[in-house]
Amino acid sequence: MTDKIKKSETEWRSQLSAEQFYVTRQKGTEPAFTGEYYNAKTPGIYKCVCCGEELFASDDKFDSGTGWPSYTKPAAEGVVEEERDVSHLMVRTEVHCKKCGAHLGHLFPDGPAPTGLRYCINSASLKLEPKK
Repeated sequence: MTDKIKKSETEWRSQLSAEQFYVTRQKGTEPAFTGEYYNAKTPGIYKCVCCGEELFASDDKFDSGTGWPSYTKPAAEGVVEEERDVSHLMVRTEVHCKKCGAHLGHLFPDGPAPTGLRYCINSASLKLEPKK
């Protein structure tokens, strides 16, 4: 992996839509059942909208019923980082892109086998690259 990408707030704002900036740079959350990918079935790789890092594979996507895209695991080891999140009077595990620090969503221990994990990710933090 290369060095982490660092940009100013102005640079990120010029590259991202208002919603993408809110979610990825300000740790926001899109409303449930509104994101572009929550119900997507297209095979491919979901990349970080900020830096293009390959984060999740469609083969690991499942319908969690929560209204956000959910995955059982990242596309590769070491592409996401986890951090304790105590905002909103809850204790959760935040997930962000290791390469650029973009907030992606949260990790929960209630996913299906084989991992038992649910990476609950905002569509606004992703860009799908369909399989060719």
